[in-house]
Amino acid sequence: MMYDSEIWGYARVSSKKQNLDRQLEQLRAYGIEERHILTEKQSCKDFERPAFLSLVGTDEVAASMRAGDTLVICSLDRLGRNYSEVQQWWQYITKELCCDIVVLDLPMLNTNNGEGNLDIRFVSDLVLQIISYVAEKERKEIHERQRQGIEVAKEKGVKFGRKKIKKPEDFDE
Repeated sequence: MMYDSEIWGYARVSSKKQNLDRQLEQLRAYGIEERHILTEKQSCKDFERPAFLSLVGTDEVAASMRAGDTLVICSLDRLGRNYSEVQQWWQYITKELCCDIVVLDLPMLNTNNGEGNLDIRFVSDLVLQIISYVAEKERKEIHERQRQGIEVAKEKGVKFGRKKIKKPEDFDE
């Protein structure tokens, strides 16, 4: 029985307050069926993301993607911002699962561009390393700026967290 390859879309934002619409529109415009678009509102600090893991599989869950399928992402940082993990997952998807990856805003990375062409693969691998390095560095810089901002705010007396409330007199009862 022949298997028709599928095209999968993956969209991610870092927090529940952020909006996925821009990425969803790009994935639909690429021609991906709605049922093959997976989304997450979760940080990219690691790859412990249920929708992503359902695509590539885990020890407990079989991968939705099969050999010959294509994973489409809008940009590399939607996949992740951890340099070594991006590299590892990229290799796993392309070599172990035998799937292609398409990065809409950086077509040079698309693995379906240069099958068998060593020069194209070499340049793509270099670009992948540079972009994933920059993404992780940016994530670390964001955290450092955030830490510095919190520190300055605390020095100015800003209180973080919920405001304390007075307990009712009969609270313990």
